[in-house]
Amino acid sequence: MTNTLDQARPAAGKPADPPVPRKWFPPLLRRLHFYAGLFVGPFIFVVAVTGALYALASPVENLVYHDELTARTQGDPMTLARQIEAANAYVGGGQAPVAVRPAPEPGDTTRVMYSGPDFGPSESRAVFIDPASAAIQGELTSYGTSGALPLRTWIDQFHRSLHLGDPGRLYSELAASWLGIIALAGLGLWITRLRQTRKKKDLIRPATKAKGYRRLASWHASAGIWVLAGALFLSATGITWSQLGGDNVSALRSALNWTTPVVETSLNGDAPAATGHEGHAGHGGGASSESGSANPATFDGVLSIAQGANVNTGQVEIKPPSGRGQAWVVQEIHRSYPTEVDSVAIDGQ
Repeated sequence: MTNTLDQARPAAGKPADPPVPRKWFPPLLRRLHFYAGLFVGPFIFVVAVTGALYALASPVENLVYHDELTARTQGDPMTLARQIEAANAYVGGGQAPVAVRPAPEPGDTTRVMYSGPDFGPSESRAVFIDPASAAIQGELTSYGTSGALPLRTWIDQFHRSLHLGDPGRLYSELAASWLGIIALAGLGLWITRLRQTRKKKDLIRPATKAKGYRRLASWHASAGIWVLAGALFLSATGITWSQLGGDNVSALRSALNWTTPVVETSLNGDAPAATGHEGHAGHGGGASSESGSANPATFDGVLSIAQGANVNTGQVEIKPPSGRGQAWVVQEIHRSYPTEVDSVAIDGQ
C-alpha cells in the first residue's frame, strides 16, 4: 500500500519545483489604500463639505448682506471724496480709511474700510455707502483681499482650521497630504487588477449586473479612476494652504523667485515708484502724506491716474500711503482672471 506522503514527494533524482515568490507590492498597496483611507477619510470628508460650502458662499453672501451691498438710490454717483467724508463722519474719532473699494457696478455700494485694535490679521471694518446719496447702509467686518464678509469668513476659517487656530490646520495637513497617497495607491491597485482580470470594462464603468462585493468593488474602482486627476489636483493645491507643507511651499517659491511681483511703494526722489508686472506704471516724486492725514479728495485723482495706467476694471481697491515716503496703491481685486490683477503705485504729491 502506497503512503500518501510518499506520493507527494518528488521522484528520486527529480529536483523539486522552486517555490513561487509571493508578490508583496499589491498587498502593500491594498493595506495602504485601505488603512490610510479609513484614518484620513473623515478629514477628507470635512474638507470636501466645507470647501463646497465656501464655493457657494459668495452668492449666498450677496443674499444675506443684500442691504449692505445694494444701493437704494438710483442716479449718478457722487465723488469718492463725498462718500469717504460721509463714512468718516459715521465712524468718528478722526479715523481715516485704510482702503476704499468704489462701487464696481451701478446699484452696488462703495466700501470704505478702517483698521482698529479689535480686528484680527487681514480684518477691517467696512462701511457701506450708497454712491448716489452718500447714505450709510451698514457696516460689517471684511476679511482678506477677497473682501469676504462674516459668513464667508466663518466658512473659510472652518474649512482651513475648524476654528481651532494653528493646531486645527493640522487636520487639513493630513487630508491634503494623504489624499494624494491614497489616490496613487488606488491607481496602483487599479492597474494590477486591469492586468489580471478578463472583464476590463468593469474597471472603467460599474458592473451593474454584479452582486455583493464584486459590484461594490467595481463601483469603487471605476469611480476612483475617473476622479483620480481631480483628487491629485486637490491634494497638490490643498498642501499650499496647510500649516507645515504650506510654509515649505512658500519657502520654495521664494527660493525659486516664483512669488507674485508687487509694486514698489517707497518714494526715493527720482526713481519710479512702481515696478511690477509688465504694463504697470508708477509716478515718482516727493514725500507723500501719512495715511491718517490722507485727503479724501485725493482718492478721485489717484483713481483717475490709475485708470490711465492699465487699472481698467470696476473692481479696484485704493490704499492711501502707509507712512511717510510711501506711495498710494491702486490694485485690481477681480482675481477670477489672472489678467485683471494689475497694481499701480502713485505719488500723492
